[in-house]
Amino acid sequence: MIKPLGERVVVKREKEETKTATGIILGEHSKDKSRIATVVALGTGRILDNGKTVPFNVKVGDKVFLSSYAGDNEVTYEGEDLTIVDQSQILAVIE
Repeated sequence: MIKPLGERVVVKREKEETKTATGIILGEHSKDKSRIATVVALGTGRILDNGKTVPFNVKVGDKVFLSSYAGDNEVTYEGEDLTIVDQSQILAVIE
């Protein structure tokens, strides 16, 4: 498994929609990346100047909503498409 560093989080995005609500099939370049993902791994956390570590606001298994700019760090590891994001790019936990 990938172990992110610092305050980074590894997520697995949900599959993108291949057609619109009205039934129009989207081409590869028309699809937006899903902003909903599941947390699969956490880094060590942000370390403050005084040496204390700030705990994460999410945990492994949480379903989260990502910022629209999240996800420039996409990787494929052991056949899985994963994205490494900073914790600040996670906007909400979906319950």
